[in-house]
Amino acid sequence: MIIFDKTEHGRTEIATRGQTVAPRLRTLLLLVDGKTGSDELLRKVAGLGLSQEHLDELLQAGLIQASSGDGDAGDTATPVVAGPSATPAVASAAAKSIARAAAIPVEQILPAGQTQFEAIYHFYNDTIKSMIGLRGYGLQLKVERASSVQDFRELRQAYLEAVLKAKGEEIARSLRGRLDQLLYLGEPPQT
Repeated sequence: MIIFDKTEHGRTEIATRGQTVAPRLRTLLLLVDGKTGSDELLRKVAGLGLSQEHLDELLQAGLIQASSGDGDAGDTATPVVAGPSATPAVASAAAKSIARAAAIPVEQILPAGQTQFEAIYHFYNDTIKSMIGLRGYGLQLKVERASSVQDFRELRQAYLEAVLKAKGEEIARSLRGRLDQLLYLGEPPQT
């Protein structure tokens, strides 16, 4: 099992709330703790449409590194990809992923083969389970009763408050960014 930890650059990115990491990747970066295996991390963020490819992007950007996972990540972490030694293709891919912050085409917002309604439904279900847990049961019932995108928009505030309470401001902000992309397909939120 591979365990990742934030590099010093990754910690600085989180601490300063820099704008070099796309909101979805920021959520993944926040969850990297030097203790959780990559499979578990990816399970937690699956509802956000994040995969191994996104973990690799953080690795290639020098924001995370492989760790032995014994809890002493600062002493045992071993960089997997060093910035200057990266191939031009890897460096280019990392630069592109970091550069894209706001303007994402609609076809990249929705997961392949899903309608807007389906994408929002899956996002809510997956993140309520992984981020809020049993405390999100009432919210989960509201998601199940939703019959339109507008119904999902009306759940936005209650959802964000529940995530804020359960996981804190950083994760709530990251999830808000992804949720707003799905709810409004790139347009600014109406609220």
